[in-house]
Amino acid sequence: MSKSERTRQFIIEQSAPLFNKKGLAGTAMSDVMAATKMAKGGLYGHFESKDELSYAVVDYNLGKLVDKVDHAINKATTAKDKLFAFLDVFSTPTRFPVEGGCPMLNFGTEADDTSPVITQKVKGTILSAQTKIAAIIGKGIASGELKPTFDAREFSIKAMTLIEGGTLIGRVLETNTQMEIVLNILKKEIEQQLI
Repeated sequence: MSKSERTRQFIIEQSAPLFNKKGLAGTAMSDVMAATKMAKGGLYGHFESKDELSYAVVDYNLGKLVDKVDHAINKATTAKDKLFAFLDVFSTPTRFPVEGGCPMLNFGTEADDTSPVITQKVKGTILSAQTKIAAIIGKGIASGELKPTFDAREFSIKAMTLIEGGTLIGRVLETNTQMEIVLNILKKEIEQQLI
């Protein structure tokens, strides 16, 4: 990695929590300057605009979440354990695994009417997560671990919808209790599909 690439990555990493906490509109370049201890000219030497920086930051935050999910899944061996591991990544909305909360929720809510580019990035991550859940179920059915009647598509949509709703409510109410209930409901459904 060149010095320029390292500096660009440093700017992204230092800016990521700011954008995830304060929002796309709420984060000013002066906030980024304070976090990076860089002058405005230095920032604009690496990013042509705040929009360009925000796209990189959204990618970084979403990527961080995906990496945490993938790491958890890859440590598990059975379909049930992989599904449980996926769900457990989201178990503590008050201490979300990405600083500032869920980037799908944060950026998706803010960008749905304002930034088609960011909306597409979030949409891609949500659809990828649903595909990942459905693929785990498909492999579990193929291996004889899960019932062939387990509707992978339906469960994946339900799981992501409940997770994101539980994350929002948990962060607003400053409690993990609702998410515990949501995840228990989903885990019971998975257990009912075991052979």
